[in-house]
Amino acid sequence: MSNVNVKLKDGSIRQVAKGTSILDFAKEISEGLARVATGAELDGKKVDLMTKIEEDCELNILRFEDENGKDFLRHTSSHILAQAVKRLYPGTKLAIGPSVDNGFYYDFDSEHVFTPEDLVKIEKEMEKIVKEDLALEKFVLPRNEAIEFAKKQGEDYKVELIQDLPEDEVISFYRQGEFTDLCAGPHVPSTGKVKAIKLLSIAGAYWRGSEKNKMLQRIYGTSFTKKSDLEEHLNRLEEAKKRDHRKLGKELDLFSLQEEGPGFPFFHPRGMVLRNALENFWREEHVKRGYDEIKTPIILNEKLWRQSGHWDHYQENMYFTKIDDGDYAIKPMNCPGSILMYNRKKHSYRDFPIRMGELGIVHRHELSGALHGLMRVRNFTQDDAHLFVLPEQIKEEIIGIIDFVDYVYNIFGFKYHIELSTRPENSMGTDEEWELAIGSLKGALDEKELSYKINEGDGAFYGPKIDFHLEDCIGRTWQCGTIQLDFQMPQRFDMNYVGADGENHRPIMLHRVIFGSVERFIAILIEHYAGKFPAWLAPIQVQILPIADKHHEYAIKLEREMKARGIRVEVDSRNEKIGYKIREAQLSKVPYMLVIGDKEMEAGEVAVRSRDRGEVGAVKVESFIEDLVQEIKEKK
Repeated sequence: MSNVNVKLKDGSIRQVAKGTSILDFAKEISEGLARVATGAELDGKKVDLMTKIEEDCELNILRFEDENGKDFLRHTSSHILAQAVKRLYPGTKLAIGPSVDNGFYYDFDSEHVFTPEDLVKIEKEMEKIVKEDLALEKFVLPRNEAIEFAKKQGEDYKVELIQDLPEDEVISFYRQGEFTDLCAGPHVPSTGKVKAIKLLSIAGAYWRGSEKNKMLQRIYGTSFTKKSDLEEHLNRLEEAKKRDHRKLGKELDLFSLQEEGPGFPFFHPRGMVLRNALENFWREEHVKRGYDEIKTPIILNEKLWRQSGHWDHYQENMYFTKIDDGDYAIKPMNCPGSILMYNRKKHSYRDFPIRMGELGIVHRHELSGALHGLMRVRNFTQDDAHLFVLPEQIKEEIIGIIDFVDYVYNIFGFKYHIELSTRPENSMGTDEEWELAIGSLKGALDEKELSYKINEGDGAFYGPKIDFHLEDCIGRTWQCGTIQLDFQMPQRFDMNYVGADGENHRPIMLHRVIFGSVERFIAILIEHYAGKFPAWLAPIQVQILPIADKHHEYAIKLEREMKARGIRVEVDSRNEKIGYKIREAQLSKVPYMLVIGDKEMEAGEVAVRSRDRGEVGAVKVESFIEDLVQEIKEKK
């Protein structure tokens, strides 16, 4: 039997007999590697370990801990879930069951309405299937035979999925014991690989995400190769529940969502203080970096949105209205307005770069089931900026934005990673333009010596993008900042400038956000800090707690002094015991509490209690004020 060459991730090349399975090849390298392997990437494509090596290739054998390594185990877990449900509720029809971030789900059409008690029963059945250690066997059928096979199983949703595939497509299925599912894979070799499994919740989900289709029941779960990892994950979920921005937003009186405006948040006075602190910080930093702030209308006419391409590429996410018998749309994005601002006058090459920033309110239609506190809403404020640059300025301006993003995220204590998204299928522009755009973004990242992951086909319809994914204090990631390079809008809107040669030239446009959405960023901050905002952000920075009525006058005097220095301060003048007042201030997560009694009045001091450090002790009033003003100024 002939040999083939296999290039491994470390660059080494090994020879193996043609037709050897990846699992057997892993055993040749190390029995330990074969034991922990979940799947592989063969020439960049994810495949099962049972896949045979037929020609020279590049191979990356994946463990659960590796990027993409979890998908194999969790995809198999979704099949185990479906098998358990079919055993317990035989009339159930199957929809889809993918792996997702941190777990998996499966959508079911069942006459039985699943309850939390059912999850316990289903989980026990799943554990049985894991113990049975059933092999996952892949087989393929021609399209027509696949349709007949799915019909015999009574799986109407699978029939529909197969019918939507190309005529000449060969359809794959996976079998485990008595259970078979339509699936492209890949999977782990057997159900026994799933050592720790937990079902988490039940939700409704429209078939194929359309409100026009039937509502199905979605069961979410997660799985790991070790029980200790599952326990750690469940502890993190418990911590996330405590930090839920919806719960804390209500407790801290920051915002609410009313049934009269689903997906349209209301910001309360304290929430507005927090929001204004963020927006003021945004404005100050943009002025330092040469941005001009603009404001563009919320409603613009249909012609504009056709010209921008949103009418053809984004219409299902937009809201519309009629004005004077004309068709108008509520803006889902700020960029066309910025372009109109650019086109209001002639520009010379000497004007560049032109940097315009806007805290612009946008509206996007989200399905009601997708709405989630401030994380997913129907109207929000984007901290947009649009930069118009000369070709030779592209890299320098992108580097400037990267440095700006890094500065802002460090202020909040966020670590982050970077992803570069390339051309999607539904896109505008030529191959040459996309190559130049992607090359420019890569060039800036490489010059900064930053590591990044490439997301093939995940760019915007008008250009590629760099995305910044924040990591919060309990390890969750959030996509916030974006830099998009756009050659298309300047062409569509006939944007020009007069070059050094006296001729008209086309500028290049950069779209950029740092917070992403102010509302969503506030939600992330609430959860990141668990409501314990640093002093510069806290809605109330100091609470003065007089012990008795006779101390109120001194407390009011202190309040005036602090307000004069820009400190956000309140006096708790209620006729309550001091212990009660301290507990209330702690629950409100106020950074500093100042207890005022006879001793403090006589000495011109305050007894300082820090939210984070506990009792600090007696401090001179002026000293406390100076230290706090400095802390706020430095955004500690």
